[in-house]
Amino acid sequence: MHDFLSDPRFKGIEPFSSKVWLSSPTMHGEERKWVDEAIDTNWVSTVGKNIDETERQISEIVGTRYAVALSNGTAALHLATKLAAEKLYGQARPEKGTLQGKRVFCSDTTFDASINPVAYEDGEAVFIDTEYDTWNMSPEALKKAFELYPDTRLVVLAHLYGTPGKVNEIRKICTSHGALIVEDAAESLGAEVKLGNKWVQTGAFGDYNCISFNGNKIITGSAGGMFLTDSKRDADKVRKWSTQSRERAPWYQHEEIGYNYRMSNIIAGVVRGQIPYLKQHIARKKAIWERYEKGLSDLPVRMNPWDRENSRPNFWLSCLIIDEDAMAPTVRDDREYLYQTQSGKSSPSEILEALSAFNAEGRPIWKPMHLQPIYRMNPFVTPEGSGRALTDAYIPSDVTDAGADIFRRGLCLPSDNKMTPEQQDRIIEIIHRCFE
Repeated sequence: MHDFLSDPRFKGIEPFSSKVWLSSPTMHGEERKWVDEAIDTNWVSTVGKNIDETERQISEIVGTRYAVALSNGTAALHLATKLAAEKLYGQARPEKGTLQGKRVFCSDTTFDASINPVAYEDGEAVFIDTEYDTWNMSPEALKKAFELYPDTRLVVLAHLYGTPGKVNEIRKICTSHGALIVEDAAESLGAEVKLGNKWVQTGAFGDYNCISFNGNKIITGSAGGMFLTDSKRDADKVRKWSTQSRERAPWYQHEEIGYNYRMSNIIAGVVRGQIPYLKQHIARKKAIWERYEKGLSDLPVRMNPWDRENSRPNFWLSCLIIDEDAMAPTVRDDREYLYQTQSGKSSPSEILEALSAFNAEGRPIWKPMHLQPIYRMNPFVTPEGSGRALTDAYIPSDVTDAGADIFRRGLCLPSDNKMTPEQQDRIIEIIHRCFE
């Protein structure tokens, strides 16, 4: 561990007296009002006015007809994946997953909660490489995947760090192959994409859509998630599954597998108190991203990109990627890392360690799913074809793997919307000193 506090490069910079977080909850006071009402009226379980209002308001904001409040975003993704699989392949036996023997095309650079529901349902995830324009699923790689696996009928699409993927292109590709989309908008609530002359929010593009209210999201309930749809039948099915699939009988009767996935009325109260501040949170996050872009413009780095003409991110996390020729030597195994300090160069590991030394929190880019030990044998597709086993002892090869490259050169910066401009200026200065 390098001693940054005594490093001459950082002379004159003081550690933050209190932690500057990556992205912590921002409370406004109204949350307590609705939580107290739930407690005072004794509606603290998985029914109540807070749940009803949260579902109504979120569906209205996103632009879907129905919303089902669930215990977390992963639960929403699981039930969305199961629902899509049942539509495609029919109901499975209780001891079998609905995707048994089936492949699903999945975003590669994402958190594993996007992908694990495929495994919950006994399916095989096929990871689709990332593209540099938005750091999301590559439409070109998706086209190639359909060439390689033409029988596939389900795509799981995630929007990384609040930046929309190329949903218009991806939806056209899926439609041409008769494939359904599970849209993981867990990180992108409030982000928009231009569809013709209309702006449409993420969470309304897929056949089945999911968002998260995890503690670090743009608005939070400390936990919680939501399934979004225009289909009453699908919404009703998710409600049933999420309450252990209890049938309408005077005793406990179950005709299909169910889950304990409903949101509590207390968590819904926190979400309800947060909803009025969604636009304010997005505006603050955007200002943070823009300050970083301006403050780091003289360094050999670039901020996480977005389509400025056709998308409006929610700027949940501000990230940077270091230019290839400015990367200092660095190596990482599954748990540790080593790097060299070189003048004019730096690395994600050095910057993250420096930020931590001064009491600020960053984190690495999501490690792509095809590099995760648990999924190391799953197919991985790039625009050129299979991304597996491309090196050769005798023939030079130029392997394309955008997700791995972004993971190698990128990092997430402190993006807390309570961070002051003065605190951010100090973070920007710390990053500059890493390149000295």
